[in-house]
Amino acid sequence: MGKEKAGALTPKAISNRIKAKGLQKLRWYCQMCQKQCRDENGFKCHTMSESHQRQLLLLAEDVDKYMDTFSKEFQDTFLKLLKRQFGTRRVRANQVYQDYISDRHHTHMNATQWETLTEFVKWLGKEGHCKVDETEKGWFISYIDRDPDTIERQKAAAAKEKMEMDDEERRTKLLERQIERERARKVDEPKPVFTELKRDNEEEKETRFEHHAGTNLHCCNLQYRAMLSRSIGLPNPIMSASLMPKEKKKEKEKAKESQKRKSALEEIMEMEEQKKMKISRKDNWIAKGIVVKIMTKKLGEKYYKRKGTIKDIKNLFVAVIKMSDGGDVLKVDQEHLETVIPAIGKTVLIVNGAYRGARASLVSLDEKTFSVAVELKDGPHRGKRIDRIPYEDICKVDT
Repeated sequence: MGKEKAGALTPKAISNRIKAKGLQKLRWYCQMCQKQCRDENGFKCHTMSESHQRQLLLLAEDVDKYMDTFSKEFQDTFLKLLKRQFGTRRVRANQVYQDYISDRHHTHMNATQWETLTEFVKWLGKEGHCKVDETEKGWFISYIDRDPDTIERQKAAAAKEKMEMDDEERRTKLLERQIERERARKVDEPKPVFTELKRDNEEEKETRFEHHAGTNLHCCNLQYRAMLSRSIGLPNPIMSASLMPKEKKKEKEKAKESQKRKSALEEIMEMEEQKKMKISRKDNWIAKGIVVKIMTKKLGEKYYKRKGTIKDIKNLFVAVIKMSDGGDVLKVDQEHLETVIPAIGKTVLIVNGAYRGARASLVSLDEKTFSVAVELKDGPHRGKRIDRIPYEDICKVDT
């Protein structure tokens, strides 16, 4: 009796399925039979099989027909993957090809009219399917979407944008016409001429009522003054007493508003100053001639929280420090250093921010906000006071 065929759940059958699951070498694939072989011997046995010979006879009848079919399938599937996964973005052709061949049942390139991926990419550019360019990293392609729906959407978006631009232009032209009309109207109008108030006789208003007596004279005089004030624009003496408190209140309110505006302007200037200082900050702040404090115990307790003067700088971030006590010379990274704040009135160096490198005099110190105020001693801004500078942006200068 012959051997019984191995069952589907035997170790050998499972092993064969695992081996056949992944991608295999392209040269051992038969596109006509859509058969993937694992090794050269399997491919040889397949080519000698009866089914393969029948497929070869069908192929021999019309080779061009089958090659065109395979080429069309390869092209359509490749472009579909490119459009769906990458859109119109510029991408490496080899990356798209690797995603394409990840499907084990894809149409292989050795069955198409193109022998290499480079030839296929050049053909895509020649036919206008993609934009193609070659760089040092290889060939890059970007899909040209000629779908009617996409073209319609693009046309609709362009028409909408043009319509919005037309509306904006119409509004702009209308506004310009209104401005020109207003300017022409003002040119035609006579300009007011302001002249000095002159009286023919200075004593006329006094002598006119000299013959009236008592309260009648007082009332008539007040009424005359009221009429005269209305005619020449002077304050009414009758109403001035009642309006005095209101006017004082208005003046006070105006004074308060001006103070508020001034303080708001100052706040804006301070905010701009702070932004300027933040933008111009750098990672390295150490400079020659400043006094710093060592904040690491790796060099020993002897140097911990001890001060020294920076004599030289290596690679922007390493300081050569001469210790104040003993004169020892050490190389310390900027990360293990801290700035020193001197007494008020002493000279400091601004080591970071907008005025980096400028010398200044310490004016005041604010412990709540951990900041100081300084007055510049040199440069184009000499004499300028700068507030709210962080502790770490200034350092004592060795004198």
